[in-house]
Amino acid sequence: MDSNTKNYVIVALATALVVLGLVWVRDTWTGSDDAPIPSGAATGGPIELSEEGNFAKGDEDAPVTIYEFSDYQCPFCGRFYTDTFPLIEENYIKTGKVRLVFKDFPLDSIHPEATPAAIAARCAGDQGKFWEMHDKLFENQRALGTSNYKQWAQELGLDAADFADCVDSKKYLSAVRKDLVEGQQNGIQGTPGFFVDGRLISGAQPFTVFQTAIEAALE
Repeated sequence: MDSNTKNYVIVALATALVVLGLVWVRDTWTGSDDAPIPSGAATGGPIELSEEGNFAKGDEDAPVTIYEFSDYQCPFCGRFYTDTFPLIEENYIKTGKVRLVFKDFPLDSIHPEATPAAIAARCAGDQGKFWEMHDKLFENQRALGTSNYKQWAQELGLDAADFADCVDSKKYLSAVRKDLVEGQQNGIQGTPGFFVDGRLISGAQPFTVFQTAIEAALE
């Protein structure tokens, strides 16, 4: 191999490494955990979402509604919770401009604790502590499990027996699955997935992406 060929190969390899590095950086910020779309699921068109049985933050009369489809065991959902949600809450939810509705989208094939965690959050919601349990779950993603759900329920001051009965009976399993189907029918393919005033945003996007979508919806 002559020197010119060697130089060409070196430049080509260096370029490839840079491109791979950029892709990795992009995915660490905007990645999502994927779920297969069942046959017949919608991938476009008008969305039809219900708030029945779901918990929300923000003014009911807020001009913009965000629907969040999430999985408590999904690392990208955890990233949204820690990095982006606090900014949305501070700048838009607390100011009355946005209402956020949380919906379950458990990817059971790769996250075996996603559905049990979703049920635990809803069971806490029976006693007025949905968001407190929601926060516990995302802040302790590596420790998800029934024994810990019950321990956290005690820490939150819940009636331990009622909470345990709710969790053990899988009281909200059908409600969790209803959210999953609803998300699939409206084009959600992975977590986290969002609709901002009807506009689909996929993945753990930075705050600026949501800010642009919210501001456009407020115009």
